[in-house]
Amino acid sequence: MEAAEVELAEVVSEGARSEDRREFDRLVERYHKQAYNIAYRMAGNHADAEDLTQEAFIRAYRFFGQYRRELPFDSWLYKIMSNVFIDTLRRKPKARFRSLDEPVMTEDGEAQLDLPDASAGPEEAVLSNEMDGRIQAALSTLPETFRLTVIYADIEGLSYEEIAEATNTNIGTVRSRLHRGRRLLRSKLKNYADELL
Repeated sequence: MEAAEVELAEVVSEGARSEDRREFDRLVERYHKQAYNIAYRMAGNHADAEDLTQEAFIRAYRFFGQYRRELPFDSWLYKIMSNVFIDTLRRKPKARFRSLDEPVMTEDGEAQLDLPDASAGPEEAVLSNEMDGRIQAALSTLPETFRLTVIYADIEGLSYEEIAEATNTNIGTVRSRLHRGRRLLRSKLKNYADELL
């Protein structure tokens, strides 16, 4: 290949990358809020949701050349986000639970934990949306496969086909997980309602 042909190929390649970047930026702008909402439902808190959203978009950009443009971007992104979430869960160390009454060893000997009262004040209690908190708490107790399926179906309104694509499963598995996830969620929320009575 002559130098002029190589230079032309580099210019064309750079133009294609620039166009991909503009297209990706438009997709990020369009889907960022929706992706964050799903990430929040998966992770259960703001900081982890931001990290999950950012990592999903980074991976999506890294593999944007493999994205088939005829498929919906959000389904492809949710599949990436599901994988990132599961990878994050696998990397987390198993938690060791200890009693709050158990003494802690310090340089000066044993000491008791002195924890502040984390309960909400009257203003925060009135302003908080208790039902959303209970739903999030109940969602957080579901196994991740059921949680993801319920979030995609009931919160984001995805079709069975889109959920199957995002979770890399078949439609029968999606239906089964959705049925079982809803049943578990209903049971958890019923327990919350019974506590209030």
